[in-house]
Amino acid sequence: MSSIEFAIYLQFFLGLVAAVNPVGIMPVFVSLTGHMSPEDKNKTAATANIAVAVILITSLLAGQILLDMFSISLDSFRVAGGLLLLSIAFSMMSGKLGEDKQNKQEKSEYVSKEQIGVVPLAMPLMAGPGAISSTIVYGARYPGMVETVGIIISIIVFALCSWLLYRSAPLIVRFLGQTGINVITRIMGLILGALGIEFMANGLKALFPGLA
Repeated sequence: MSSIEFAIYLQFFLGLVAAVNPVGIMPVFVSLTGHMSPEDKNKTAATANIAVAVILITSLLAGQILLDMFSISLDSFRVAGGLLLLSIAFSMMSGKLGEDKQNKQEKSEYVSKEQIGVVPLAMPLMAGPGAISSTIVYGARYPGMVETVGIIISIIVFALCSWLLYRSAPLIVRFLGQTGINVITRIMGLILGALGIEFMANGLKALFPGLA
């Protein structure tokens, strides 16, 4: 693997960490699973991260097909995805955790769901619009077989790391406290905002060559 390919996968992985923000979602996970036994908590964490991996890999493989179906160019999707990432980033930096990822109807629906690992944890809290749009952009930008396999591996590694994180969520939340989690969320929001601006800049540069 060349250093350039590794940099692509690392950039995608870090962008995914910022878009999903698993540390910021941990308090939600702890509150939703507070009534569960340790075995059920671990099972819910595994279910959520398996679902996230499946959703993102499906978005990666089917993203270009959807773009072609609606006759949307990659550069237009980059600009739209960048705006979406910026919106989520501003929300994270202002401390509005999860409000842009989960609407009121979804909040009322998940209470009656027995399996909260898929809804609302995997979708929409973790694999939200930001993570999905970022995955589609990278998939369309690097369509080669080797790059696609590398991005899939990056998604699986992310899901594994997130699963390990959630297994120790109560201890981490207790150690960091709400202040520590808020600081990390704002840092992730800043990284996500920079990624969104990069998406927009690349898309606008291709749509309007005169701007370059």
